Amino acid sequence: MGSEEKSLSELDEIVELSYLYDFYGALLKENHRSIFEDYVLSNLSLGEIAKERQITRQGVYDTIRRCRIRLKGYEEKLHLVEKFRLTKEKLREIESIAREGQDAETAKEITALAEEIYELM
Repeated sequence: MGSEEKSLSELDEIVELSYLYDFYGALLKENHRSIFEDYVLSNLSLGEIAKERQITRQGVYDTIRRCRIRLKGYEEKLHLVEKFRLTKEKLREIESIAREGQDAETAKEITALAEEIYELM
């Protein structure tokens, strides 16, 4: 069960890094962005990335670590991912309230508006 928890934790970390990258990835150096994409989005190992780029495994690890620190630092200052998640949560609440408490036509209109907001995000 310990390895299952570790895998879930690693998966959670990858999902979190993906969100951070979506919001702040453009702020990273192009080379760092490319390595980070290979690791997080393409799920390549450190060794695979190192071999492909002809750098050391440690160099890849350091780059990914620096990217992780920078991305988390941006989020600590700007809170865009947090605001995005809260907005999605509030939209779900709006949809739920619309389904429960309104007539069918009003609920449909509210749900349509919530979907439009989702698309804007």
